[in-house]
Amino acid sequence: MSKETSKELRLHEGELNVMELLWSNKVLAAKDISKIIKEYIGWEKNTTYTVIKRLIDKGAISREDPGFLCRAEVTKKQVQEIETNALLSKMFNGSLSTFITEYLGNCKLTTEQVIELQRVLNRQI
Repeated sequence: MSKETSKELRLHEGELNVMELLWSNKVLAAKDISKIIKEYIGWEKNTTYTVIKRLIDKGAISREDPGFLCRAEVTKKQVQEIETNALLSKMFNGSLSTFITEYLGNCKLTTEQVIELQRVLNRQI
């Protein structure tokens, strides 16, 4: 998937369910995805196949024959980055510092979390 295309890729919760399976398993047949999704989420086969087709159309997964094998074409990290940037843009005018200030102002961090954040920030300097 090209960098330009991946920036535009937005996945909804249902699509993320399918992607999580592929990120964990690398390659799965569509019928196996359907069985797992039915067991854990309750979707019917047609619903799962529709979501798989949408993901193929978006370029998020590829299909290989025989066996309608599905493989992720975008990493979880790429999707996390896209969704994080979309959230920052939509809710915080693109400002990471505004998000962090708002978020940290509404929660109580443990000492371990503060130390970890300090470590992360020190790597950025």
